[in-house]
Amino acid sequence: MASTTQPTARVYRMKTPEHMCPFGLKTVDLLKRKGFEVDDNLLTSREEIDAFKAKENVDTTPQVYLGDERIGGYEELREHLGMSVPDADSTTYRPVLAIFATALLIGFAISWTAQGTLFTARMPEYFVATAMVLLGLQKLQDVESFSSMFLNYDLLAQRHVPYSYVYPYAETLAGLLMLAGTLIWFAAPLALFVGTVGAVSVFKAVYIDKRELKCACVGGNSNVPLGFVSLTENLVMMGMGLWMPLRMLLA
Repeated sequence: MASTTQPTARVYRMKTPEHMCPFGLKTVDLLKRKGFEVDDNLLTSREEIDAFKAKENVDTTPQVYLGDERIGGYEELREHLGMSVPDADSTTYRPVLAIFATALLIGFAISWTAQGTLFTARMPEYFVATAMVLLGLQKLQDVESFSSMFLNYDLLAQRHVPYSYVYPYAETLAGLLMLAGTLIWFAAPLALFVGTVGAVSVFKAVYIDKRELKCACVGGNSNVPLGFVSLTENLVMMGMGLWMPLRMLLA
C-alpha cells in the first residue's frame, strides 16, 4: 500500500512588530499549496533573527528545510519544486499587455455606460484613448527615468532633449481629449505628431540599426523590449490622429 504520510517542511521566517516578511508568507503559502505540512517557526525579534542567521550561517530569511536538507529562501524553494523563478532583469511584455487589456475593458465599460452595449462605433476610440492615458501615466510616475531611456532611440528627443520631458504630458493630454471627444483640432495633430516621430524612431532603431533596447513606453524602469509592440503603439496613435478629425467631418 502506498504511503499517505504528508511531507513536512520547516520554515524559519521573520515576524516582528515592525515587519512581517512577505517572502515568508509566500513561502508558507506555497508549501501548503504543494501539500506540505508546515512547521512554521517565527523569528519575532532582531536578537532571534541574528542568532538564527549565525547558527545556520545564512544571510537572509525565510529559510526552508525539507528533512535535514536546507533548501533556502522563497526563490530557491520555487526552483527546488521545478517552478519558474522570477527574474527582475528579464525582458517581458507583461506590463504593456496588462495596460492594453485594461484599456480594452475600460473601453467596453464606457460603451456600456454610454449606450447600453459593449460594441459601439466609438468603443475602439475609447480603447485607444484610454491606452494612451494609461501609458502616459506610467511615464509620468518618473519623467526623469523615462527621458533617460527615451533618449536611447527617439530621433527628435536626441536633437532636442526637452522633448523627452514633454512627451509624457503630450501623450496623456491627447488621450484625455480624445476620450472626452473635445478639442479634437488640437488632440488629433498632437497624437499624429508624437505617433509619427515615435514610429520612425522605433523602426530605425529596431529594424534598420538592429539595436536591442528596452522600450520607455511603460516608463523608465521597464524591461519591455523595444520592437513590434512599441511600433504598433505609435502606429495606432497615428491612426487615431487621422481618424478622429475625419470622423468629425463625416458626422
